[in-house]
Formats: sequence, C-alpha cells, structure tokens
Amino acid sequence: MNEIILTPGATGLAQWRAIYRGATPGLDSASAPAIAASAAAVERIIARQAPVYGLNTGFGKLASVRIGDDDLATLQRNIVLSHAAGTGDPSPVRVVRLMMALKLASLAQGASGVKPQTVALLDAMLRMGLTPVVPSQGSVGASGDLAPLAHMAAAMIGVGQIVRDGQALPAAAALEGAGLAPLTLGPKEGLALLNGTQFSAANAFAGLFETETLFQSALITGALATEAAKGSDTPFDPRIHALRRQPGQIETADALRALMAGSAIRASHLEDDSRVQDPYCLRCQPQVMGAVLDLLRQAATTLESEANGVSDNPLIFADTDEALSGGNFHAEPVAFAADMLALAICEIGSITERRIAMLIDPALSGLPAFLTPHPGLNSGFMIPQVTAAALVSENKQRATPASIDSIPTSANQEDHVSMAAHGARRLLDMARNATAVVGIELLAAAQGCDFHAPLASSDPLERVRARLRADVPPLGDDRHFHPDMEAANSLVRSGALMAAAAMPLPAVA
Repeated sequence: MNEIILTPGATGLAQWRAIYRGATPGLDSASAPAIAASAAAVERIIARQAPVYGLNTGFGKLASVRIGDDDLATLQRNIVLSHAAGTGDPSPVRVVRLMMALKLASLAQGASGVKPQTVALLDAMLRMGLTPVVPSQGSVGASGDLAPLAHMAAAMIGVGQIVRDGQALPAAAALEGAGLAPLTLGPKEGLALLNGTQFSAANAFAGLFETETLFQSALITGALATEAAKGSDTPFDPRIHALRRQPGQIETADALRALMAGSAIRASHLEDDSRVQDPYCLRCQPQVMGAVLDLLRQAATTLESEANGVSDNPLIFADTDEALSGGNFHAEPVAFAADMLALAICEIGSITERRIAMLIDPALSGLPAFLTPHPGLNSGFMIPQVTAAALVSENKQRATPASIDSIPTSANQEDHVSMAAHGARRLLDMARNATAVVGIELLAAAQGCDFHAPLASSDPLERVRARLRADVPPLGDDRHFHPDMEAANSLVRSGALMAAAAMPLPAVA
C-alpha cells in the first residue's frame, strides 16, 4: 500500500483522500523540532507554578481546581479514562485511521505540548495497522470530540481494544504484540489527545469522498436516463450556462453534453420531436448537479483547512512559553460542512429518483410500463422505484441541519456546542442510500436504452452499459431483483462507471 507523508499544516485533499482509501500515513520528520520545542515549553510553564488550564488544573467546570505536581500524571490518565464514555457501534476502521492521521498532523505542529514519544506512538500505530476501537456516538462537537478521541487515547495507554488484521484485541496485548509500549502521559498530553475536531472531521471527510464518487456516477446515470427517455441535449448547450455564470453548472453541462456526444439515439429524434421541453429531472440536471458540485467544493475547502489547523486547547506557544486558552475545539466549521454535504447527498438522490419514476411511466417516457417487455404478467421496475422513493425520503429526514441544535454540557461551562460529530457521522449512511438510488437508475436507464435497439448511445455511455451487462443481463421476465441491485450498487460505489466511461468528469479537487 502507498505511503502518504503528512506535512503538518500543508497536507492536501488528495492525501487525505488517499488515506481514507487505504494508504498508510507517516509523519514528515521535519516536524520533530517543533514537537520537541512545544514539550520543553510545557515543562517550563509547569515550573513557574502558575495555574494553567489543563496542565495543572481540573477540566471543564472544574478548571478552578488546582492540581499538585505529584498528581499531574494521574490527572492526564484520569481524563482519558473518565472521558472514554462513548457508546454505539464501533466506527469504521478507515474513519478511525483517518481520525488518527488528522490528530497526528495536528500534534506535530508543535502547539499542543506533547512529548515526541507520544507523537511517535501514534505514528507507529498507523504504520503498523493498529486501530483503536472507537464507539461512534458520544460527541457534541465541542469541547472537541472528547469521547471518541478518549477511546483512541485509552488504547495508547493500554486500555480498551485495538483492531489488528481485522481482529479486536485488548489494547495492551496488541501494543505488546507489535513491540510497542503503552504511554505514560505527561502534563497536558491527555488533554491534547482528547481536545480537537478530528473525529468529526474524519467522518465529514469520509462523507465528502463517498459523495464525490456518488456525484460522478450520478452524472453518468443521468445522461444514460436522458438517452433512455429520448431526452434532448439542448439544455446542456454551453451558451445557456455561460449566462448563469455558476461554475459548477457550467462544468456539469459540459460533462453531460460530452457523455451524450455522438449518440445515435439522440440523432434519431433531433427533428420532428413533438415534445417541446423535457421534465425538470432531465432538463435541469446542470442546475441541480452543478449546485451540488459547488457545495461539495465549498465543504472540501472548509475541511482541508480544518485538517491543516490545530483545534487543541490550551495552545502552547514555545517562543514565548505561553499557554493560551481559546475555543479552536469548537467544530462549527465542520458542522456547517457536514450539513452542506447532507443537503448535497439528499439532492443527488432526489433528482435521480424522479428520473427513475419518469422512466417507468409510459405516459412520460414512451417506454413500456415499468420497463418490462410484458407488463401485467411482469412487474418489472415497479418496486425498485418504490425502494428508491423510500431511500430518498429517509435521506430527506436525515438532512435536517445538525448545526442548528445545541445542548449545554459540563454544568453550563460548555454552553454552546456544534453537534458536528453526528452531523458528519450520518453522511456515510446517507451516501449509501443515495448510492442505491443511483444503482437503480443505472439498471433502469440501461433497460430503457435496450428498447431503442439497434440504435446505440454515445461511446462513453455504451461502455458503461457494457460494463453493467457484464454483471447484469437485460430484464426479460421477472427475476429475483435484489442481486441485480447489489451488483449495480457495487459498480456505483467502486467508481467502475467512471472507469468505463473513460472520460474526464468534474471532481471536487
């Protein structure tokens, strides 16, 4: 597997995407001096004996409680153990690894006061495939993702569980088996590991990367559905979109036009077509999907900035030996990005389902009812459209913004929170739902084009149809539909449609 070198403060979206897809991250060795300087600054600040939050005081509402020097190590261990209070199913391994990489890049900027050994252990765990078991629920997205990150930190001190080679092991045993020693936390280190937005950001990144693939697949299936309905490519004329001046819309129209270029199906109804305008689900694809593209890019910009920032508290400034308390742990930017992504996923599925509904209705598409050669005896695509409607409705309910909610915590000390964690965590499920909707459109659109034989579509779309037909034959009489849907979903999710089309499509970055 490829290795991605993390350059703290300057790691690009492509590198974070590669880590999510399975690449192994490793820390740039040039970060070592900043890490060491930050740790030394903590020692000097402690020696002054002044109360500094998180170094020699309690946490949250207990910040006014002074902790003696003899108890500083116990204080840091206690915060990890007490805060490891998550619940729910374990987070996906790839999301936890991305969270760890984000935390590693943050600590390595030298503003968190952790020892080089602490950074080295996190780096080694990533390189050796040791992934803490992190429950998926329990963060409100401020004061950082405390509970999820506490489960990560607990594994680093030998408590909890670690997944290695697909097997969950006691953390201490997994570390020992890899030749690693559990940490003994020094001043500030437990808090530094817990404070931050890395859990929320990792889940938001996961949603972004899955939605990018979903978006591109939906462009392809949307073009194929346009062909199946013998729709017009006139709405994709560049002159229309130049006047709107929306960048995503312009790029999306270009892509749809290129996907249909050279189609014999399109050529067959260029003249004497009694239909003046297509339904919005065909005609307004550039406007809807272009807005989605712009939204994805805006979310990506926010998340890339978050990934390259430091969301700890307090922050250590080694040049002046200061520890400054602030609120960088508040995940409002991530919450907004996650809410935008939820809206984008919802709309991809919504317009896609409308095209499916159009294709199965002979009054709208001119195709046989429910896309079956023998309607009545066979139900054809009747119920897959119902499934698509169910998934779209579920996504609409989930798309309610999470960032508008706030519940005070820590005895009202932490009185406004972002709810970024569950706002981001829902995205993978939403993307999975929308993927299934796009998979149904792939099947329906290919089936619709079958009725136009011997006319063929464009070269890119015919390659896509051939790729589908390698796994799923045309639907004649009714058969068990679920395997066909699972095969189509796999093609959408894996990016196989883009590979088959073999042409450039708009991307997030």
